[in-house]
Amino acid sequence: MRVLLHGSELSAATAAAALAWVGHQVDWLLHESAPWARLSQADWLRREPELMGHIEHALASGTLQIIDTYEQLSPPDVVWLALSPDQRQAADALLEIPMFQSHRGAVLINNSTFPVGETERLHALMGPQHSSVALPDTLEEGRAWTTFTRPSRWLLGCDDAVGEQVARELLRAFNRRNDVFQRMPCRAAELTKLSINGMLATRISYMNEIAGLADTLGVDIEHVRQGMGADTRIGYEYLYPGCGFGGPNFSRDLMRLADVQSASGRTSALLEQVMDINEQKKETLFRKLWTFFEGDLSGRTIAIWGAAFKPGTARIDHAPVLTLLDALWAQGVNIRLHDPAATPALHALVGERDDLTTFTCDPYQACEGADALMLVTEWKPYWNPDWHRLASLLGAKLVLDGRNIYDPAFVASCGLRYRGIGRRADPTTH
Repeated sequence: MRVLLHGSELSAATAAAALAWVGHQVDWLLHESAPWARLSQADWLRREPELMGHIEHALASGTLQIIDTYEQLSPPDVVWLALSPDQRQAADALLEIPMFQSHRGAVLINNSTFPVGETERLHALMGPQHSSVALPDTLEEGRAWTTFTRPSRWLLGCDDAVGEQVARELLRAFNRRNDVFQRMPCRAAELTKLSINGMLATRISYMNEIAGLADTLGVDIEHVRQGMGADTRIGYEYLYPGCGFGGPNFSRDLMRLADVQSASGRTSALLEQVMDINEQKKETLFRKLWTFFEGDLSGRTIAIWGAAFKPGTARIDHAPVLTLLDALWAQGVNIRLHDPAATPALHALVGERDDLTTFTCDPYQACEGADALMLVTEWKPYWNPDWHRLASLLGAKLVLDGRNIYDPAFVASCGLRYRGIGRRADPTTH
């Protein structure tokens, strides 16, 4: 099929590469905010496993071409939109071009992070002679290629048979093992995507609340987590307390779901509470540090491992580290931070500062001369550190584990003081 794909998001880049890979002819119209010269150098794109290699191969083979204007295009079979919420005008401008008024039979696939109901509105702009499908973005950053080409599910929002047939054919190469499509009406698919992330966020925030209670009661949250997860009605997924979640899509979907509630005349105390809890938890490590040093933080040096909002990505959108840094800098703390991927994004946001030194190779460099270590992002190289080396580097021998990946008793046995999220090294640790 001939596909016109519009957008510069991760979802656009992944779809462009994957669809061209299986033989479709893809014309990729980038959003004006991110032309190819800039996008091709983006750290978050280059660090996605396999993705850049497939893009370059598709460009070389001719199944993918990057275009600057849609004016000379032949009518496509499919128009694939993968835009961010603030790029709705770009979608409008594309679908209002004369080509779609004179041409019949194109299928609009809306893979954008737009509000509920936008697929119907965009279809109306194109005209009734075309069809439309809502295909909410379900990519996982850090493994986008795998989640697109070997999907566990796709939410397929269709209100007519033609759109469904074309979407299934377009994605047939990624749907051979079993039928991964969950077909439903268009608006239902859009709302389902938001509701899934709302539920996952609720589970995380609930566990963070219980972890706080466990701290107060002198209970190790790990026992509670295992007991809850063993209940088949609950399960283990997203039951890990921590120092808050972030990310461009997860956080954005929560706000979009809240906006949908508000626009419908409803208020959601639950969603507001979930978001409030998450913002509060981003300061958890700071509060533990403050308590340990009894508020005497000015002039201290703190090592931080991890800045990305999750392992496997170079992005820091809504990342817990940003709230943490603001709190630490407000107290006159010097930061030595290690992250294997996200330091360029961090410097792009906060600039060069005398109270921030970053490292990308050896995480132990960040600990030299530091009073304490904060684990914020659970990159795999951080999971099994040399504890005795850390004990020799950290002045106060304090480790604050924001992701509960360490064994408190083992860390304590190596001569370090451990603080986690509801975890306890022994009955006397608070």
